Amino acid sequence: MKVAHVITRMIVGGAQENTLHTVEDQHRLHADDVALITGPPLGPEGSLMERASAGGFQIHEIPELRRSINPKLDWKSYQSLKRLLRELKPDIVHTHSSKAGIIGRAAAKSVGIPCVHTVHGASFHYGQHPAVFRTYVEAERWAARRTAHFISVADAMTSDYVSQQIGTPDRFTTVYSGFEVDPFLTPTRSPEQVRHELGLSPEHLVVGKIARLFHLKGHEFLLQAAPAIVAAHPETRFLLVGDGILRQQFERQIATLGLTDHFVFTGLVPPTQIPELVHAMDIVAHTSQWEGLARVLPQGLISGKPVVTYDVGGAREVIIPGETGYLLPRDSVDELTAAVCELAQNPALRERLGKTGRERFTDQFRHQTMTRRIRDVYARVLESDQT
Repeated sequence: MKVAHVITRMIVGGAQENTLHTVEDQHRLHADDVALITGPPLGPEGSLMERASAGGFQIHEIPELRRSINPKLDWKSYQSLKRLLRELKPDIVHTHSSKAGIIGRAAAKSVGIPCVHTVHGASFHYGQHPAVFRTYVEAERWAARRTAHFISVADAMTSDYVSQQIGTPDRFTTVYSGFEVDPFLTPTRSPEQVRHELGLSPEHLVVGKIARLFHLKGHEFLLQAAPAIVAAHPETRFLLVGDGILRQQFERQIATLGLTDHFVFTGLVPPTQIPELVHAMDIVAHTSQWEGLARVLPQGLISGKPVVTYDVGGAREVIIPGETGYLLPRDSVDELTAAVCELAQNPALRERLGKTGRERFTDQFRHQTMTRRIRDVYARVLESDQT
């Protein structure tokens, strides 16, 4: 197949890693003629462009393609993308992320190329101003008329779109976001070594959270629960993996609580370091207020760790109460505290939940499985387009 992928920016993030795995697999495993079209990797999250550049496939950067809305730059991006698609002549266009999804589907339609769009996370979501929410819904409805088929990273994403009259259920296929699972099965370094480097002792109970230190990621709920957790289990240490604009605010809040010694911030780390950090944890906590299906949930399970998460997005599709972890009401602090404390005092329960999660989800989240299923969607779209 000849495929062009379009994404706004190749920063370190779930949607971007998903896209890059897909492009790499199509090129290496399936010998597809594949091109990656992206804007500059602007932002504090880190860049995946060095890895992409080593992939052996075409990369085209459109300088005007940016995450923020800018009518002048967006129009230039649209025109540049149309010219590029006419030059590349792909069989199919695959768009990712909200901005590239809107512009990319419009450009593909204008040059007569069928387009598949992946919903990594709805552009309209909890916490938005109602006017912003409605604007994104209308934009997605407009783009849906230019979409041959949707791929959702979770059934929950399909439900969100269908509930807003953005397509009908038959136009969506769920393909879970794959990744390299082997490092989560067997890390390259021992948990003891990683803990030692982080200043964590064997007797510490490590509760880890992996997310940008940013709004809607829910760190504040973990901070609110921390005093009661530490009071019940003084050996608890909280490992926060990631960086962002709220770091100083969180550090001040933790100091005010008198819990500075109980928190460890790693700062920004490369994706290759995530598996060993997950293995250094005893419990994975995910308190985001909005997600598609956060990759840390299956990553934690495949690492054999129990997961405590709020019931947002596709979390309930992998976190099964009593089997793989705890599924809690969004924004709840008392329930979060109780779940962590129950796991803290019950090592056998932690082991059982993690073991079940590893057995159930390892194969499902292999990136090779994801890419194969995505290509099946392409094949159906192209067959339908020919008839």
